[in-house]
Amino acid sequence: MNYFIAQMKTIDKDKDNEILKEHIAYLEEQIDAGKILAKGPFTDHTGGMIIFNVDSLEEAKEIAAKDPAAIEKSREFIFKEWKCSKELS
Repeated sequence: MNYFIAQMKTIDKDKDNEILKEHIAYLEEQIDAGKILAKGPFTDHTGGMIIFNVDSLEEAKEIAAKDPAAIEKSREFIFKEWKCSKELS
């Protein structure tokens, strides 16, 4: 099954730390709404990844555009379509 993912690269650490709680809260809202399957930071603190549960790349981009990290430009979002060998739920 294919999923859309966003790799987030931190580009402004200070700004990112300022909006971190809002960023996490926004992503949790999207999980509760069923639009995100999983999310989390990279262990090297360079950013993180989101696995979306949406029908199109455009929808993933629309959700990401409303993320405080995107609005405040503390992270760069790189989108990919990902072929997973197992269906996620």
